[in-house]
Amino acid sequence: MANLLEVKDLWVEVEGKEVLKGISLNIPLGETHIIFGRNGSGKTTLLMTLMGFPNYRVRHGQIIFKGEDITYLPPYERAKRGIGIMFQRPPTIKGVKLREILKLCGKENGVKIEELARAFQFEHFLEREVNRGFSGGEIKKSELLQLLMQDPDLVLLDEPESGVDLENIHLIGQMIKKLLQKETHRPRTKSGLIITHTGFILQYVTADLGYVIMNGEIYCKGNPLEIFEGIQKFGYEGCQKCLRRCEF
Repeated sequence: MANLLEVKDLWVEVEGKEVLKGISLNIPLGETHIIFGRNGSGKTTLLMTLMGFPNYRVRHGQIIFKGEDITYLPPYERAKRGIGIMFQRPPTIKGVKLREILKLCGKENGVKIEELARAFQFEHFLEREVNRGFSGGEIKKSELLQLLMQDPDLVLLDEPESGVDLENIHLIGQMIKKLLQKETHRPRTKSGLIITHTGFILQYVTADLGYVIMNGEIYCKGNPLEIFEGIQKFGYEGCQKCLRRCEF
C-alpha cells in the first residue's frame, strides 16, 4: 500500500528550543494512526510542523506528501494539496459567521452546508460568529464541519476529545468517522493522524497503528488498543519503566 505521508528523521525547534528529535513515521493511504503522549511531549508541535506553521522550524528531515517533498511549503499550499487540521484551541473570529467560513472551506463535492450542519445538530450555529461563546464541544463541531467541507485527504486532529462533555463526544466521534470514511468499506482514500493525551477517542474512532511520543521522540509503536490499555493501567510512568528495561 502506498504511503500518503512519510516523515523522515524530523528535527524541529520552537523559539530556539529543540522539541522534536528524529521523528519518523509513515501513514499509508486509507489508514488512521494515533499518537499518545503527555502534555508537552511534542504531539502538537508535530501536527503544526506537518501543517507548515512558521514558528515550527525544521532543522533536519523531510515531510513527503503524495510523493512530493513539502517540508518547506507554507500552510496554504499544504491545504491546497489535501491536508486539513483541527486545532485544539482555535481562535474566535469576531464579525465572521460560521456559514461564511464553511463556504470558503467548501469543495465542489455536492455537500450543502445546511444539510451537513443539520446532520450533526449544528444548523443553529451557522449564523453565529466563529467560535464566539461556543462550548468546548461546540468548538470541536465547528472545526470538524470546516474539515468536512474542505474534504482533505490527510486529516490532522489535535486532541479531539479535549474539553468535550459526554453528550457531545459520541457525535464528534461520528463526525470523525465520516471524515475518515470509517463508515464505508475499504478501500478508503482518506488518512488520519490523531494525537491524544487521554486516549479516550479510541472508544469512538478506530485506529490502525499507535505510537508513544516522549520528550520529542517516538519510542514505540504497535496495536493502539494495547498501548491504550497499558497507559490506562500503568500511566506514562509505565512507558518510561518499559523503555528502561528495553535498554538492557
